[in-house]
Amino acid sequence: MSSTRDPGRVAGIWYLLLVLIGPLRLIYIPTKLFVHGNAAATADNIAAHETLFRLGIVGDLVCGVILVLLGLAFYRLFKDVDRSLAVLVVIFGGVMPALITFVGVVSDAAALMIVRGADFLSVFDKPQRDALALLFLRLRDQQNTAAEILWGVWLFPLAMLVYRSRFLPRLLGLWLAIGGVAYVLLSLTGELLPEYQEKVFAYAQPAFIGEIAFVLWLLIRGARRPVDATTNS
Repeated sequence: MSSTRDPGRVAGIWYLLLVLIGPLRLIYIPTKLFVHGNAAATADNIAAHETLFRLGIVGDLVCGVILVLLGLAFYRLFKDVDRSLAVLVVIFGGVMPALITFVGVVSDAAALMIVRGADFLSVFDKPQRDALALLFLRLRDQQNTAAEILWGVWLFPLAMLVYRSRFLPRLLGLWLAIGGVAYVLLSLTGELLPEYQEKVFAYAQPAFIGEIAFVLWLLIRGARRPVDATTNS
C-alpha cells in the first residue's frame, strides 16, 4: 500500500521527521553546549560550536513547518470521523505549536547575536553579554515549558479520533490520552513547582512512549479508512 494512498502513512512520515529532528535543539544541544548556572562557559561553548547551534535553529524552523503539515495530514485522515475534533488537532497540534517554535527561534538568534558580540553591544562587558545570552536561553526554556501545554492538549482530540476511528487500535487512543495528561502535568509543574519538573518528566516516560507506538503503527500498518466508513461531519 503506497503512502500516497494511505493518509495514515503520510502522517506517520511527518510525525517521524518531527521525532527525529525535534530533539536536536530540545535535548542534544542543551546537553552538549549548556553548562547549568555558568553563563560564561555556556556562551563560550556556543561561540566554539556556532554551526551546531545554528543547525538547532534551522532544525526548529523545519519542525515548525512540519507541525503544520502534520496537523493537515491528520485532518485529512480523520475529517470523516469528526471534523470538529480534526480541526482542533490542526489548531492545537499544528498552528499554535509552530508559532511558539518560531518565537523560540528568535530567542536563540538573540542569544547567538550576543555571544558573537555585535558592535552595538560593545557598551556591555563580556560577563554582562554572557548573562544576557543566558537570559535569552532561559526564556527559550520557559517557552518550551509553556508549549508543553499544547503538546498535551492536542493529544486529547487526537486520542478521541483514534479511539472512534474504527481503523486504528483503541489502545493507541487511550495511550495518547495518557500522554496528553502527562504533558499538561509536566507544563503545570514547570510553572508552579519547577524544582519537581525533572522528577515528573522521569516518571512520565511510559506515557510519552505512546506517541512513538502511534508513529510506528502509522508507518508499518498505516491507517487507511475503510471504504464503508460512515461520514460524520
